[in-house]
Amino acid sequence: MLIGIATAALLGGGITLARLHADKTPEATHVSADANPLLERPELAVVEQLPQLKERLDRMAANKQFTGAVLVAEGNKVLFRQTYGMANYEQKTPFELDTRFRLASVSKQFTGVAILKLQDEGKLSVNDPVCNWIQPCPPRWADVRIHHLISHTSGIPDLMAQANWGNVRVTPHTPEQLLANASRYGLQFQPGEKVRYNNVGFNLASYIVSRASGMSFEDYIEREFFAPLGMKDTGSDVHANTPNLAMGYGLFPQGLTPQPLANVSVVQGAGALYSTMDDLLMWNLALHNGLILKPESYADLIRDHSPADTPSERGRPHRAYGYGIFMNSLGERVSPSFSEPQIYHTGSWSGFRNLVTYEPTRKITVVVLSNNYHLRDQVLLISQQGMAEALGKPFPTALSR
Repeated sequence: MLIGIATAALLGGGITLARLHADKTPEATHVSADANPLLERPELAVVEQLPQLKERLDRMAANKQFTGAVLVAEGNKVLFRQTYGMANYEQKTPFELDTRFRLASVSKQFTGVAILKLQDEGKLSVNDPVCNWIQPCPPRWADVRIHHLISHTSGIPDLMAQANWGNVRVTPHTPEQLLANASRYGLQFQPGEKVRYNNVGFNLASYIVSRASGMSFEDYIEREFFAPLGMKDTGSDVHANTPNLAMGYGLFPQGLTPQPLANVSVVQGAGALYSTMDDLLMWNLALHNGLILKPESYADLIRDHSPADTPSERGRPHRAYGYGIFMNSLGERVSPSFSEPQIYHTGSWSGFRNLVTYEPTRKITVVVLSNNYHLRDQVLLISQQGMAEALGKPFPTALSR
């Protein structure tokens, strides 16, 4: 039911905005940050128009309970934008409003959207067997479709399920090496039979993006998404020593400890991107308002692709598994609760913990980026406090257990 309601609302808005490009062919419908008032980039300045959220975050920061950046916006009107703590404690580098954070698994939606964009251009189909694009292809992958890769339903073992993961985790890999590693294993279940969170599928999908586009995955998403949207602080850190990138930390018995060895090469299509609060706002507005994908492809992006008999996860309401993105009533996980559907993804890798979410009816974006891996609960609660206050709901004070 949630998917149906949200899809109708989103596609309604998307079709209206897509008419701006009605006279253009699919090859020419590149997003332009100047093409629509919704994508006018707001001034980069501190904004604290949500008093309950401000009070909560000021108190947490004073007690060293949160470090990172928080943005809340309705459309492109920023209601809250502020940073807390330090981007690098060893170098005593404070956060700027445009400090870059590793996105970790928030990156997956860019891979899913890249696949759908290539489908819109007629260069591939999500129903293509992966063996059409990957050679040599293990015979046991014969029934795996691109759809399975980007919906967590492929059955290919994830990175952490592979032998010698501890060594793989810290060793740089090329896309070809990642493919070779994945090819060594049999399937854990038949494709489409189950849903199991999977990074390998998105690595393989990014490899297919490269094959279908004729350029590297990184160059494709830069050309199609980042450059047109003016997302100058977003990109992949696979091959670069990215400037203005926050250090990631973990909270261990010895205290806050830097995590400098990210090695995002092993999550090239699953978690290698970095970005900023405002770049992610521009992405949310373009993606969820019909400016990147055709309406039918967008509907596929957010549709639940998990099997009908998928059980609840640790007693929580089922989340819809879209193509690199989830949908659920996240507000039901806080108290007091609220039920508006949200389209979102979390991210955790090498000292970072993030959540980027979007409520389609009011076009509310909430971005919470933390450079402390061990702040999972705090990041979730902050995101829902920002969402609730922006929607005019009672301000949540705790997570529901």
